[in-house]
Amino acid sequence: MTMNPKSRWFVAIITFLVTMMLATAVYANTIHTVQRGETLFSISRRYNTTVAALMQANNIVNPNLIYAGQQLVIPSGSAPPPTVTPPPTGPTATPPSVIFPTHNVRSGETLSSIGRLYGVSVYALAQANNIANINRIYVGQRLVIPIGGTQPPQPTPVPPSPGPTATPTPPPSGGMTTYTVQRGDTLSRIAVRFGVTVNAIMQANNLTNPNLIFVGQVLNIPTSGGGGTTPPPPPPPGGSLPQGFLFGGQTQTLAHPNLMNEAGMTWVKFQYKWSPGDNATAVAGLIDAGKAQGYKVLLSIPGANTYPAANGIDFPAYTAFLRDVASLSNPPDAIEIWNEMNIDFEWPAGQISPASYVQNMLAPGYNAIKSANPNILVISGAPAPTGFDNGTNAWADDRYMRGMAAAGAASYLDCVGIHYNAGATSPSARSGHPGGGHYSWYFFPMIEVYSGAFGGSRPLCFTELGFLTRDGFGSLPPNFSWASNTTLSNHANWLAEAVRLSINDSRVRMLIIFNVDFTLYQSTGDPQAGYAMLRPDGNCPACGTIRTVTGGR
Repeated sequence: MTMNPKSRWFVAIITFLVTMMLATAVYANTIHTVQRGETLFSISRRYNTTVAALMQANNIVNPNLIYAGQQLVIPSGSAPPPTVTPPPTGPTATPPSVIFPTHNVRSGETLSSIGRLYGVSVYALAQANNIANINRIYVGQRLVIPIGGTQPPQPTPVPPSPGPTATPTPPPSGGMTTYTVQRGDTLSRIAVRFGVTVNAIMQANNLTNPNLIFVGQVLNIPTSGGGGTTPPPPPPPGGSLPQGFLFGGQTQTLAHPNLMNEAGMTWVKFQYKWSPGDNATAVAGLIDAGKAQGYKVLLSIPGANTYPAANGIDFPAYTAFLRDVASLSNPPDAIEIWNEMNIDFEWPAGQISPASYVQNMLAPGYNAIKSANPNILVISGAPAPTGFDNGTNAWADDRYMRGMAAAGAASYLDCVGIHYNAGATSPSARSGHPGGGHYSWYFFPMIEVYSGAFGGSRPLCFTELGFLTRDGFGSLPPNFSWASNTTLSNHANWLAEAVRLSINDSRVRMLIIFNVDFTLYQSTGDPQAGYAMLRPDGNCPACGTIRTVTGGR
C-alpha cells in the first residue's frame, strides 16, 4: 500500500515525538550501578552533577554509605557519562578514578608550606596521601592535592544486610562458628572474645578493611574445634573515668577512633611542628577532625627544625602563632608549649636553659594564649626523661624541672608536662628495670620528681606515656634494647595499670597514651610503631585492658 505524502509526514512526526519522549524518559531516569571503589563524589564528577543532588535523588542520609551493586538514580539535567567499554568483572576490574592535581616535593618544603600553597590543610594532605607522620616527607615525593575540600576515593563500605529476614551465607563446615556483630563491636574486640586474631577473621570473611564491619553482620569465626559453640560473653566494661580526669591518645591521622572509643578516650593529641611563617589555619583541620569525632583536642607545638642552630628559635614568631591558634573560631582545648627542650634535638646546643624557656617562650606563650582564649588549658613542654647532663647537649630532666620552678614557671602554666616512655616494668614497680635504678625508668619516681619540683602546687599532665614492645617487628634499635623483654601482654597490661594508677593519683590530671596507631618502625632508628596500641596484625590488646579501667566510650 502506498502512503500519501501527508500520511507519511504525520507518521514521521509521531515517530520523532515518541522517540524524543523515550529518550527523555531514559535520560531523566538514568540509573548507575555502583562499582567497587566508587564514591558519591567520583560518581557526581562522572555525571557532571553534585553529591547533594545524588543524595537527594536517592534519599541518602550518609554520603559515605554506598555499596557495590547499589543502583543510583542520576537526576535529570546531568550530562550522561561518556561511552566507554564496560570495565572487566572479577578481581582485575579497575574502579573509576578521580583526577586530582599532584605536587612534587621540593627541597625545604613541608606539608604545612604545601598546604598553604594549595589552600588545603595538613590533615587533608596527610589523609589523601596515607602519610602516617606529617613531618616525614622527602624531596621528589609526589603528593596528591585534595582540592576543594575533597579526598581521593576511599574503599566503599560493605553494605548492611537487606533486613532482618536476610539469611547469611552459611559458614564453611568444620572449624567455624558464627557471630553477629553488635553495636560497639570492633574486629579487635571480637577477636579477643574468641581467642583468634583479626587477620584470621578477615581471611574467613574475605574482609579487606578491618574497620568496615556493621551491626547485624554475621561473621565466620575460625575455631580450633568443629564450630557451633556459644560465643563467650563480652568482658565487663569495668570502671569509669572520674570527672575532671583527662584521658586520650596521640595519633597523626585519627584513622582509628573506634579503638580510641573502645579504650574510653575522650581526648586526642596531635603534634604540629611549627616553622616561622606558618599560619594558624594549618592546624585548623586537625582540630576540626578531632572535635568532629567528639574529642577534646590537645595540640602540642614544638619546632620543625631538629638540632636548631644557636639563636635559631624565633620566639616572637612562635608566640604570635600560639596567639593565632588560640584565636581560631574552633580552637584546641589545650596547648603544650614546645617539647623536650632539655636536649639539643629540640633546643640549640649550648643554650639549653630552663630560665630561657620560661622567659622567652613559656611566659609570653601563656599570656598570648590566655589573652585570646582564657579557657584553653596551657601545658608546659615536657622535657625528655634522661639522666644525661653535660650542660651543653642536654640537661637531666630533674635539674631542668627545678630550674623551671626557680624561674617562676608555675605562674605561666595550668599543668606541668611530663613524658614517660622508657618503662620496662609494671608502673607500680620501683626496681627491676634492665637500665638500672634511675628514676626516669620508673612511673612513680617520675611523678615524685616532677610534682616535687613545684612543691606539689601544680598538677601533672602526661602528654606522652607509652611502653615499647618489639612484638610483631623483630629487632629493636640498639638504644632501645632495654625493652627487649617487654611482651605484648606486658604492653597491654602496663598501659591499663598506668591509667588506673593515674586516675587514683591526685597529682595527675591528664594522661595521653603514646601512641594509638603510628606505623613508623625503624630497627636502627625510631621504633614509634612499637609503642602503638594498634599492632601490625590489626589487633589492639591494650584497647580491651584499658576498657576494663575506663568502661569504654
